[in-house]
Amino acid sequence: MSDATARWAFEASAAPAGKGFRIRTITLGLPLAAPDDLSALDAAASFLAAARARYADRGYEVQTLRLALPPLPALAGEHALSRMIAPLRRLEKAAAARGLLLALGPLALDDAGADDIAAFAVDLAAATGTLCFSLPVADGRRGVAPARIAAAGEIIARIADATPNGEGNFRFAATACCPPGIPFFPAAWHKGPAAFALGIESPPLLRAAVADGDRATAPERIARALEAALAPVAEIAGTLAVENGAAFRGIDSSPAPLLDAGIAEIIECLSGAPFGSAGTLAACAAITEGLKRLRIGTCGFCGLMLPLLEDRLLARRAAEGRYGVRELLLYSSVCGTGLDTVPLAGDTPATALSALIADMAALACRYDKPLAARLLPVPGKAAGERVAFDIPFLTDSVALAVP
Repeated sequence: MSDATARWAFEASAAPAGKGFRIRTITLGLPLAAPDDLSALDAAASFLAAARARYADRGYEVQTLRLALPPLPALAGEHALSRMIAPLRRLEKAAAARGLLLALGPLALDDAGADDIAAFAVDLAAATGTLCFSLPVADGRRGVAPARIAAAGEIIARIADATPNGEGNFRFAATACCPPGIPFFPAAWHKGPAAFALGIESPPLLRAAVADGDRATAPERIARALEAALAPVAEIAGTLAVENGAAFRGIDSSPAPLLDAGIAEIIECLSGAPFGSAGTLAACAAITEGLKRLRIGTCGFCGLMLPLLEDRLLARRAAEGRYGVRELLLYSSVCGTGLDTVPLAGDTPATALSALIADMAALACRYDKPLAARLLPVPGKAAGERVAFDIPFLTDSVALAVP
């Protein structure tokens, strides 16, 4: 395992799990009152280690253990933002020493001090190595927040310049209609008493379920395959909840891909054509419908993920010019996570990034579902040029243009 991979606490290219899927994450939402509360961190680490051991005893592979924290204003209290960088850096290191990945809650929940938030986010990205964080730009009750949309574009542009190869943006997302309890980073955050959720990596299960390419029957077969596989996982989680006094929120049924466990080949099996061709949207919709039919406790995105740089075939099709940002936005209308790990030209201005985020937020509000934008402008790269990354579970592709 490389040093870079070790920092993220899991091996990206491991062989497929014996169960046909992996538990990508057990994510505990921790009501941490202050970043120096190491006793709470120890208790969380103990619970997560015990949960991983319980699943391992039953033959399940758990890739990562994660903590989701309350929003930054709750942690900061009366402290100025500038004074929070050092405590959060120490907290990140303490979590890493315990084998945990960490997501800070939203940087802001209102429009006050948007410029200060942008400066803080850039400093935080530069000072930390794995800490994830987000900025909500819309919710179902109040709609879009223009000031935070502008701030998010500014954050992404400035993080791209402030971190090597712009890779700090891998840890930041602009989120829309994302509730607490999502197990996947960077959108994860926490509110209320301790609670946990699970995220899965299930493309191999879906691949087997739709092997004949029949799109009409795909939703039902996907739902039944996932139900059969995940019901025992949910039962174990329920037992853990009772034993430890931490509520179980459910399983995020999103079939999170990762390099060799890709989702694009499943979409192409159902569409009968390369990803980005006519029929891609219909295939995405069929998979999403199957995910929505599950009769087990679910939480989070519960939709099709299309993380461009985490799926080798998605990345190759982008490099072939078969789709771009507009198509990804279109697919977001029937998918579950929005614009994820999208490499962009390094000279994309903050205003264009904000406009793209506004489109994502409009989709989230219109369809009342959680979406996020994790955008990676690559300094020095023009649209169409090859891009590569040091993050061990991102593959190579090309920088896309923002129309």
